[in-house]
Amino acid sequence: MMLRELSGALASMADRPHDERRNSLELLNNILEVLSRDNVGETFQHIQDIAVSLLRIINQTVITMGREHALISRVVACMTAVLSQMDDRHYSTYIETFTGTSDLVDFLMESFLLFKDLIGKHVYPSDWMAMIMVQNRVFLRAINTYADTMNHKFLNNDDFEVQLWNNYFHLAVAFITQESLQLQHFSPTKRNKIQAKYGDMRRLIGFAIRDMWYKLGSHKICFIPGMVGPILEMTLIPEEELRRATIPIFFDMITCEHAHSGNFLKFENEIILKLDHEVEGGGGDERYMQLLETILLDCAAEKSTLRPQVEHFVSLVKGLLIRLLDYRTVMSDDSRNNRMSCTVNLLNFYKDINREGMYIRYLYKLRDLHLEGENYTEAAYTLLLHSHLLKWSDEMCSPQFEFHGSQTQRQLKETLYDTIIDYFDKGKMWEEAITLCKELSEQYENEIFDYELLSKRLEKQAKFYENIMKILRPKPDYFAVGYYGHGYPPFLRNKVFIHRGKEYERREDFQNQLMSQFPSAVHLNITTMPGDDIRNSLLQYIQCFTVQPVLEIPPRLKNKPVPDQIINFYKSNYVQRFHYSRPVRKGPVDPNNEFASMWIERTTFTTIYKLPGILRWFEATDMKHTNLSPLENAIETMESTNEKILTMINQYQADWSLPINPFSMLLNGIVDPAVMGGFAKYEKAFFTDDYTQQHPEDRDKLLRLKDLIAWQIPLLGGGISLHGKRVTDDLRPFHERMEECFKQLKMKVEKEYGVRQLPDLDERKSTRPRSMLRSIRQSIIFISSLQGSECGTPTKTHADRDHPPESPVCWTSTLQRSSGSVSASVMEEGGVVTVGDSEVKLRKSKKKKKKRSSMIFIMEERERTSTLDCKRLSKKQEFCSDTNLSERNEGNVLLTNANSRSLPAITGLSLSVVAGTEEVDNPRAKRDSKSMSVCLTSDRTADRRSKGVINLLFKSKSTKSEDVKPGDTAKDGRNRF
Repeated sequence: MMLRELSGALASMADRPHDERRNSLELLNNILEVLSRDNVGETFQHIQDIAVSLLRIINQTVITMGREHALISRVVACMTAVLSQMDDRHYSTYIETFTGTSDLVDFLMESFLLFKDLIGKHVYPSDWMAMIMVQNRVFLRAINTYADTMNHKFLNNDDFEVQLWNNYFHLAVAFITQESLQLQHFSPTKRNKIQAKYGDMRRLIGFAIRDMWYKLGSHKICFIPGMVGPILEMTLIPEEELRRATIPIFFDMITCEHAHSGNFLKFENEIILKLDHEVEGGGGDERYMQLLETILLDCAAEKSTLRPQVEHFVSLVKGLLIRLLDYRTVMSDDSRNNRMSCTVNLLNFYKDINREGMYIRYLYKLRDLHLEGENYTEAAYTLLLHSHLLKWSDEMCSPQFEFHGSQTQRQLKETLYDTIIDYFDKGKMWEEAITLCKELSEQYENEIFDYELLSKRLEKQAKFYENIMKILRPKPDYFAVGYYGHGYPPFLRNKVFIHRGKEYERREDFQNQLMSQFPSAVHLNITTMPGDDIRNSLLQYIQCFTVQPVLEIPPRLKNKPVPDQIINFYKSNYVQRFHYSRPVRKGPVDPNNEFASMWIERTTFTTIYKLPGILRWFEATDMKHTNLSPLENAIETMESTNEKILTMINQYQADWSLPINPFSMLLNGIVDPAVMGGFAKYEKAFFTDDYTQQHPEDRDKLLRLKDLIAWQIPLLGGGISLHGKRVTDDLRPFHERMEECFKQLKMKVEKEYGVRQLPDLDERKSTRPRSMLRSIRQSIIFISSLQGSECGTPTKTHADRDHPPESPVCWTSTLQRSSGSVSASVMEEGGVVTVGDSEVKLRKSKKKKKKRSSMIFIMEERERTSTLDCKRLSKKQEFCSDTNLSERNEGNVLLTNANSRSLPAITGLSLSVVAGTEEVDNPRAKRDSKSMSVCLTSDRTADRRSKGVINLLFKSKSTKSEDVKPGDTAKDGRNRF
């Protein structure tokens, strides 16, 4: 009667007053307490009656009660007490009380779900360890008992219950992985106490899971891949014996799926997906990786048909584990760079194995890290990788592509492009933003015909072009960083990386930040590769030094007049090779001339990807060492100096607000003998008979150095002329002193090495906007030839005083090629030029407000209707050639070579051939100076071997050349180019 009352009270507990519910639970608790005593006689039947009458009602009451209920802990305590007092006979008798199979299945499933819920959400405080451990021990016994019932009643083909077995496995894994059983997290004292009193329950349930799995037989395929994740979670528990017992289940799954489907792709995909989540959550270690590899390969050794596939799978999982463990290690680190490196390693891995969903997941993790550090350029490149996976189509996106509620691939790609363009804009990478704008414009104009969006996009694109020309973009420095020693994680250990610095970031600041990430590291003050003692050390060593990016000019810009604002961008962007040069002394040292023995040891680093990219640094995968002789070093120094002069001329001519002091120091350091001494040092070191006899192979290099010295004079002249216009009154004496020094230097150099001339700076005057003005680079003629031809520069043996301004002098240029020579006699504008057997007609330019360059097209007699494509010069041809100054012509300017490479090697740089130096008073005549592009052709054989583009800019020396007819050219000797 009492049990009936309690049963009714528990069944309607939710509707009863609080006091009645509490009293009912107190009564049941007292009964169970009495029955648990040893001196109350036989209790078997009483416990049996309680189990039959109340156990399921108590289970259902716990299920229906909320976890916040005030009495929930009391009800769970009563349920635990009933189960703890039941022995095997009680369980067996209780199971037999279920008359139907479905009713028993319902009870078992109710019990599994209840246990799983109580394990995941304890009703007791977490520090009630004794109560929690008692509950776990009771649940473990109940689970194993119910598992035996399943083996007996629900394992045969006719009675097999997939959902029941599935609930059992999930419950068992939840039990074994619960936090309260993870003994490795406890102190040694607490861990020993728990093991002494309760044992390691993880091993007991783990072995039970293994046994239950192997009993499934042909039903195993029903749990693949659903059980891969739970089994993986169990095997990651850091208990050696448990791992050895459960890891073989993986091979059994592989065998089962392979026998069923001919492969185990479902298993492989699922374990890669789950492994990522589990390791990131804290599971796994290097020992687990070793055990997994060893056990699976040992199992596969007995299956010859499966061995190659299993070996590939093991290699795949091992590679993933290495990267995941590195990633987990650095995620708790303060170093954002390390987190980015590991993230990139993972996303590259997933890309290689074609796991698109995981690849995209880590792309956005990397994007978030970049935004935290305000690396907008790198964030843009990261999102660009996602956009590359999409098409301009109206197909629906797959689930892994969902982003901001976009539905089609076109919508998602457009959304991504908008975000990427904003990032590029913030990072001042307007060239990349323009590329994306063009792609969007193409879609708006020709695919979806949205002209309103097109107009907005073109306005934004125009703003980016304007930004390129008007906004200063500081060039970042690049740093080589080497991480040596086994104290670093594998992704850094004994590797060299090239880092892209931030705007105005000095090496000292970068190095201090780097050292703060590795406070125990030792800084190496050397720039050479350290020895094996450091590389194999258990400590951490860091090496950091500045490297110079190697300019890689895009093909579309080669041999074209490109403004500095455009070309300067490529000096520090889209770069993959970097130089580090270290001066060394070889041979006898002359204390009075260090240049004679100054060799350069150069290391060239090549990164795996171009910078900038999805990271601010990339690993240097290739390092090459070369040596530059003292003469080659002198040539590079002169090239660098000339380039610096030219760059500063362009800068100061484009922006009159710049302070004059840096320009003054540069010019004065070169022209003032008290400061300079460079030419004299080179002459003493290289321009001697002894050096020429000892180094006959350097003849061409010596000529080139002389040519560089000669070309520095017109550059200095242009710079000093500009300096005179910019200098203030208080610096006027300084400027006059510099002019006197330059006159002496000019006389000396022109006497020794010939005359070179540039167009007058006044010719830059124009009504065009400042951003459209051509720089000096665009005003200088670049006479291009192909590799194999001799190289020379326009040279005059005497200064212009030999030909007074009023003396009409026509000149002839001869372009020497390996296939023969082509002579060109140039008369007047609008006339005819004879080149070999071909006639060149010059178009007469009309007077316009804005002057454009005239074009000359040369055709062969045999193929007048076809225009030859001009072959762009290779980088080697552009930067390397000989210079021949030995032949002179008193009356004419002789081009003994088709090309001079002695000017700074910059795209669009050209040489000017000038016949006189008279002043041109007419501003319009200055503005109307013509630039002509000439395509030279000889015979077919020569064309196959040598095609080039020769850009000739001829200075007009007459104020009356506008209206002269072509036929009157010979009559008027005053008009010349």
